Amino acid sequence: MMDKDTASTLAAYRRELAELHTKIRAVQAAAGPEEVQDYGFATGDGPVRLSALFGARDDLIVIHNMGVGCAYCTLWADGFNGVYHHLASRAAFVVSSPDAPAVQARFAAGRGWRFPMVSHAGSSFAEDMGYRAENGGWLPGVSVFRREQGRIVRVSNARFSPGDDFCILWHVFDLLPGGAAGWKPQLNQA
Repeated sequence: MMDKDTASTLAAYRRELAELHTKIRAVQAAAGPEEVQDYGFATGDGPVRLSALFGARDDLIVIHNMGVGCAYCTLWADGFNGVYHHLASRAAFVVSSPDAPAVQARFAAGRGWRFPMVSHAGSSFAEDMGYRAENGGWLPGVSVFRREQGRIVRVSNARFSPGDDFCILWHVFDLLPGGAAGWKPQLNQA
């Protein structure tokens, strides 16, 4: 059983985290939007433009996924799949990866993913958004776009990394003795 002092200290740290998130949102809201071009993507139904991904929404969340070979990206996508209907009730949501649409469709079906996917292969989208690694590979993260006065602007973005705020798993593991204890996701986690 946790002693009172430890519980009080943990509660104070959690309040500090909540306050820090409030500060992050304020800085993000104050940042000027970055106009972007109307990028083209490939889907199983043919080409689609960034502007079309908004559907009837003014806001669009695009997850930058490294593709089917990345266990961490799969972990994040599994988590987004679980809350997809909540996300889609607030903004349009899509996962973008370098994989061909047929590869995306097979992998998504095998995992039960419900969200739409697009392929950025052959475009400069992921690189222009800052999700290209120095070694030429891809980086995971999220970009949020808004339609404003006939333009598309990126209003925020964040990189993903193990332990980040974009996957609840790490925070639940933090409650275990030893935390994640070196755990790493596998593509076929048992």
